[in-house]
Amino acid sequence: MAFDLDLIKKLYAGFGAKVETARKVVGRPLTLTEKILYAHLWQGAATQPFERGKSYVDFAPDRVAMQDATAQMALLQFMQAGRDKVAVPSTVHCDHLIVAKENSKVDLDRAVHESSEVYDFLASVSNKYGIGFWKPGAGIIHQVVLENYAFPGGMMIGTDSHTVNAGGLGMIAIGVGGADACDVMAGLPWELKFPKLIGVKLTGKLNGWTAPKDVILKVAGILTVKGGTGAVVEYFGEGATSMSCTGKGTICNMGAEIGATTSTFGYDESMSRYLKATGREEIATAADAIKEHLTADAEVYTNPEKYFDQVIEINLSELEPHLNGPFTPDLATPISKMKEEAAKNGWPTKIEVGLIGSCTNSSYEDISRAVSLAKQVKEKGLKTKAEFTITPGSEQVRFTIERDGFLDIFDQIGAKVFANACGPCIGMWDRMGADKQEKNTIVHSFNRNFAKRADGNPNTYAFVASPELVTALAIAGDLSFNPLTDTLINEKGEKVKLDAPTGNELPPKGFSVDDPGYQAPAADGSGVQVAVSPTSNRLQLLDPFASWEGTDLKGLKLLIKAKGKCTTDHISMAGPWLKFRGHLDNISNNMLIGAVNFFNEKTDLVKNQLTGEYGAVPATQRAYKAANVGSVVVGDENYGEGSSREHAAMEPRHLGVRAVLVKSFARIHETNLKKQGMLGLTFADKADYDKIQEDDTIDINGLTHFAPGKPLELVLHHKDGSSEIIMANHTYNDQQIEWFKAGGALNIIRKQFVK
Repeated sequence: MAFDLDLIKKLYAGFGAKVETARKVVGRPLTLTEKILYAHLWQGAATQPFERGKSYVDFAPDRVAMQDATAQMALLQFMQAGRDKVAVPSTVHCDHLIVAKENSKVDLDRAVHESSEVYDFLASVSNKYGIGFWKPGAGIIHQVVLENYAFPGGMMIGTDSHTVNAGGLGMIAIGVGGADACDVMAGLPWELKFPKLIGVKLTGKLNGWTAPKDVILKVAGILTVKGGTGAVVEYFGEGATSMSCTGKGTICNMGAEIGATTSTFGYDESMSRYLKATGREEIATAADAIKEHLTADAEVYTNPEKYFDQVIEINLSELEPHLNGPFTPDLATPISKMKEEAAKNGWPTKIEVGLIGSCTNSSYEDISRAVSLAKQVKEKGLKTKAEFTITPGSEQVRFTIERDGFLDIFDQIGAKVFANACGPCIGMWDRMGADKQEKNTIVHSFNRNFAKRADGNPNTYAFVASPELVTALAIAGDLSFNPLTDTLINEKGEKVKLDAPTGNELPPKGFSVDDPGYQAPAADGSGVQVAVSPTSNRLQLLDPFASWEGTDLKGLKLLIKAKGKCTTDHISMAGPWLKFRGHLDNISNNMLIGAVNFFNEKTDLVKNQLTGEYGAVPATQRAYKAANVGSVVVGDENYGEGSSREHAAMEPRHLGVRAVLVKSFARIHETNLKKQGMLGLTFADKADYDKIQEDDTIDINGLTHFAPGKPLELVLHHKDGSSEIIMANHTYNDQQIEWFKAGGALNIIRKQFVK
C-alpha cells in the first residue's frame, strides 16, 4: 500500500520550484543530492548557497524510522518532550531483539515471550503518539522501509546507521541517534553539516557472477571505512540505470561502512518498476511527472569533476566478485586473489557457515540468484560442505519466496531459515560452539564483519560477499574456491563447474503476503497509558542530565586510552546486551568493555587512579562517579564508527565521563556526544595522543569562553609531577554549545514544550 501519499504529492508539487530557486542561488547546475537537500530546507526556499563541509544547515525531514533496539531510548526521550503526537510520519520496527538459533518459528516465539515487556512498551508508545508499529517478525527495518515508505526525492532520518539503504529508491536517508529523531518527531528542525559530494560513475553492465554488492565492496576498498565521512555518495551512469532498485539499495546500505552520510541514485525505470511491484503505482506516477528534478542536471553527469569533490569510476563489465574482510568491511579482495591472500595471511580456508539475507541482501532478486545455485547441488550431484542459513528481510519477501518454491529448494541442501529479523548480522546469533572461541571462517552477505560481531567469537574470521558468492562458497566449503574458474568434485567423483547465477529482479507472479505485520496507531492516543515498572531491568524512565556547572573542568581522570579501531560495538556492544537498550543504567555496564587499553593491550581492564587497582571499565567509572570525579576517554582515528547507537554516547554521559578526546570521529557518534551534552574533542596535533599517560589527571580550560572555532586548552598532569599543555579542536556551533551548557539537547526541547 502507499503510505503518506498526500505528503509525497505535496512535496512533489513544490519540488520543481524549490530546485529552480536553489539553482539560481547556487549559480550552477545541481547534483541530485543538492536538489533534495535544498528542497528540504527548514526555512523553505533557498536564499543563500551553503558551503560543503562547513555550513550547518537546518532541514525538515519527511519522516522518521526507528528499530526496536534504538527506538526504546529515542521514545523514552520523546516522552519527555511534552508533545501529544509526532510531528512527522514515524515508524517503529521490531527486528533487533530476535535471537537466531533454531528456526524462524521457534526463535520468534521465544523472542516474543522474552521481550514482551519491551514490545508492549513500544506498541503502547507508538499507539499513544501516532507512530506506525511493525510487529516482531514483520521484517528488518530497512527492507520494510524500502517496500513501504522510501520514495524518490524524499528525506528521512532513522535511528540506525543503515537507514541509508533507502537511497536505493532515490532518497536522502540518514542514520542518526535517538535525540535527533526526538527533535524531528517533536516538530523541530534537524541540523546537519552540509555534506561534501563524492560521485561514483558506473559504466558497463553487471554480468555473470558479479552483483551490485561487488560495487560497494570495491568502493569500500577504495575509500576505506572513513573515506566517505562527511560526504554523500551519488551514483550515476549507464551502469546505475541498468541495475535493479534493490541492487541500488544494497550499495547504499553499505555506504555506512565507508562512513558516508548517505548514498543515493537518481530516479529511473528500475525504481518505477519497484514502486509499482510493491503497490505504490500512484507514487511512481507522481515521480514520473517530476522525474527531471529527481536526478542531477545533465551537465553534472556530463562533467562530474566540476560538480563533485571526488569522482570514482568503475566499469561494471570488468568488475570482479569481491570478498571483504576479515574483521573490517574495507579490506577488499577480488575472488581471483583470495587463495593467495588467505595463504599469505593465515586465514582459515575451511568455511564453517555461509549466511545470506539481512537488510543488505534479502531482496527477491538476491534470493532468486542464490536459489539458482542451490538447485545445482542436486542437479550436479554435489553436497553442500558448509552450514547454510537464510535470513529473509521481510515477511513479504519470505512469503513470496515460499510461494515460489525457493524455501523448498534451500531445504533440500540442508539450509536453515531464520526469522525475518537482524539475527547474526548484529550478533543476535546463538551459535553452537562459539563460546569455545576457536579459529574459524564464515562468509556472509551482511554489511559488517568486526571482530565478535556475528557470534561473539573474536576468532571468527568473517568475510562479506554477495549472496550468490556466499552460496557458491558454502557449497564448496572452501574460501579459496573461485566459482568463475574452479571445479568441484561431486558425489560420483566427477569434476563439475557451477553455472553462473541467474534470477528475477522482481517476482513474475508479483509479491504476496497474508499479514505484513503492520499495526496502525490510534486516531486519538490521549487515553493510551504507557507503563514502565520501576523494578524493571529492561526499561527505565530517563532523568535529565545535569547542566554544565559554568566552570572549566579540573581534576579529570583518564579512564581509558583506547588503541586502534574503536567502533560503537566496542563502546556499547550489541548481542546479548540488546536486552538492556531501554535501561540506561543496566546497559552502561557494557561501556567500553570491547576497547583495547593502550597501556596493557587488554580489553575491559583499566587502572583506577583512586585505588591503584585494575578493574573493568564500567566499574572503574562508577567508582569515579561515586567519588564525584569526572573523567576523560581518549581514542584513536574514526572513533565511534559503525552503528548509530546513541547508547555509546549516553552511557559515558550517565556514568560521569566529561569529555572524549580522539584523533578523529565518525560523524554520527560525534553528533550523539554533542546531543547528550558531552564534549567531543579532537587533538589539534594528532601526535599529542602519545603524550597521554596512564595516570594522567586532566584539566580542560577555556569552557567559560567556549565558542565556535576556538580551541580548548588541556593540561596533562603526569604522575611524576610534570605537566604538559596540549590544544584540542572541536566542531561545535552556537546551538551545539547551548546543548552542552544545558546538559543536553533534550533539556532545551523540554523547556519549549513542557508547561
